[in-house]
Amino acid sequence: MKPINQYTYDIKNLSCANCAAKIENKIRNLTEVSEINIDFINNKLNITSSANNRELLRQINHIANKIEPGTKISEVSNNESKNNHKITILRLICGFLLLIIGYLEVFPEILFLVAYIIVGIDVLFKAVRNIIRGSFFDENFLMMIATFAAIYIKSYEEAIAVMLFYETGELLQDLAVDRSRKSIKKLIDITPKYANIKQGETLKQVRPEIVKIDDIIIVKPGEKIPLDGIILGGESSVDTSQLTGEKNPKYVETNDEVLAGYINYNGLLEIKVTKLYANSAVNKILELVQNAQSKKAKVERFITRFAKIYTPIVIFLALLTVLLPMLFVDNYSFNEYLYRGAIFLVVSCPCALVISIPLSMFGGIGAASKQGILIKGGNYLDLINQVGIIVFDKTGTLTKGEFVVTKVVSYMDETEMINKAIIAESLSNHPLAKAIVNYREVNTKNTVTSFSEVFGKGVKAIIDNEEVLVGNSKLLTDNKIDFNEVSEIGTIVYIAINKKYRGYFVINDEVKSEAKKAITDLKKQGISRTIILTGDNDKVSESVRKELGIDEVYANLLPEDKLTILEQLKEKYDNSKIMFVGDGVNDTPVLTQADIGVAMGGLGSDAALEVSDCIIMNDNLHKLVTMRKLSALTKRKIWQNITLALGVKIIVLFLSAFGLTTMWMAVFSDVGVALLAVLNSIMILRFDEKPI
Repeated sequence: MKPINQYTYDIKNLSCANCAAKIENKIRNLTEVSEINIDFINNKLNITSSANNRELLRQINHIANKIEPGTKISEVSNNESKNNHKITILRLICGFLLLIIGYLEVFPEILFLVAYIIVGIDVLFKAVRNIIRGSFFDENFLMMIATFAAIYIKSYEEAIAVMLFYETGELLQDLAVDRSRKSIKKLIDITPKYANIKQGETLKQVRPEIVKIDDIIIVKPGEKIPLDGIILGGESSVDTSQLTGEKNPKYVETNDEVLAGYINYNGLLEIKVTKLYANSAVNKILELVQNAQSKKAKVERFITRFAKIYTPIVIFLALLTVLLPMLFVDNYSFNEYLYRGAIFLVVSCPCALVISIPLSMFGGIGAASKQGILIKGGNYLDLINQVGIIVFDKTGTLTKGEFVVTKVVSYMDETEMINKAIIAESLSNHPLAKAIVNYREVNTKNTVTSFSEVFGKGVKAIIDNEEVLVGNSKLLTDNKIDFNEVSEIGTIVYIAINKKYRGYFVINDEVKSEAKKAITDLKKQGISRTIILTGDNDKVSESVRKELGIDEVYANLLPEDKLTILEQLKEKYDNSKIMFVGDGVNDTPVLTQADIGVAMGGLGSDAALEVSDCIIMNDNLHKLVTMRKLSALTKRKIWQNITLALGVKIIVLFLSAFGLTTMWMAVFSDVGVALLAVLNSIMILRFDEKPI
């Protein structure tokens, strides 16, 4: 069995979204190809295939060049190609001047034909080449037949003008798409350009990709931090907005963690690198946003399928427009109805539909990244607005996750009990364990000979030959230890030593300041039900539920219990999409199984980046409201474009059937509407929302 490989290629000279869809469909039919996606916005082709790289490139280049002559697919290069439109502009100017001279009746027919060839040579060449290769249904063929019809009825000026208008519209559309691509890339361009690596007493400027872990880098005021690391020396304010969307500067000092993409404001920072550039938060974020277009929304897939049948239907209708009136019209004029049929052909190009939808989706994803929200695909952006139920983890999601011990009750020497608990918990990374460890300093000379973490329950350790259990009530019950269950507001952590119950800690967490408004605003947006799933006790959970106005709470849950309840909720509310919002580490299974999984504060967390569909990078719950606003805005833009494109085309087709329109209007309904749709799509990039 041949190995399956994943390839990413650059695409050059492809400016037709409809052609991109055709190329994608043809490549998908290759035997060795199991998955294919053309990212028209980023000019990238992502493919999964068992073919070797060289043979695959040969095949896909043959297909691409057959459908859209001049298209070139190559291995990814760091050098971004720039479209050169100068020749096209010069050609159009020459054709326009010849058209004007022809109007002055200086060898008009000859000049008109020369002008037509100069203006339309590119379209004619592509059309003839595609006909030879058996591909008829594209806009080049339609424009050629339509303008040939105009020339046949001796309407030379209109044939030239239509071709001139079409080519100018295509040029403007290409420029608009290029500009929108650059705008989106600029919006998400958080890539550091260089790193100042310390070599003895000197600094050497290098690319971030070649810096190794434990290297020391210096970041001067005004520079972008190039790699994730720990500050060894210096203090400063840093701008984190490019990663988190947070506008307020963050103060950092020695021993603080900083991430690639932060901008250093005013201090000199000496940083020890902790991650290679490839594994840094900024690089992963960039990859996620750039690859997001590979996961297409339903509306994108529908329009691509629709475009395949739309053009042949219009061609058939054009033929009927020309031939059918022969049977019913007494004073039938072939030239008149040929002209009407030509208008049908000009109108039929579906580019406005095909190009505007991925552009809108990518604009929405780019605008979300500016707000500190990562959305991994157009399918998720589309789905966010369909969510009716939101399920929250409590700790670290609705609350700050900054636990503090507020009460200690001991049934033995208190100092000894606290010391044993702290020593046992010091080997755990759980937030409750850290709260106990931070309660006070202890003598660490005690010997720990055994340690194990009981998932969802607590820890078990052997300290100085004594068995120490620190955890929730389930841990003590499982170990058959008699104890009195405590009923207090807060999380109760019990301690048992040598099978005897010795006391407990009461630990409390603070609800996030923006949580209540976020829940209120989500309900205003149409969220029908909010639910908490938590491992915390009933009293604490109910207290948080009441404070925030959440509808329902399930408490005392293990991680596997959360998954079971989520499945039950999906069955119960099978008509609603369910979003789960968690911390991305302990809630991995639930994040994966929800219709939409959102990781809170996932910046720099590998687990969050891997399993969630969306990531809120600055831990702010109100970003859920922002996500839904962006999802709704993107959907609105898409349907505006669909309505505009189809509406104008249907009107022009209807008018042309009765001879009430001209080719000028037909061309506007094609390239003009496409240009308007592109401009409407990139308006999403202007979305901005002040932080709560």
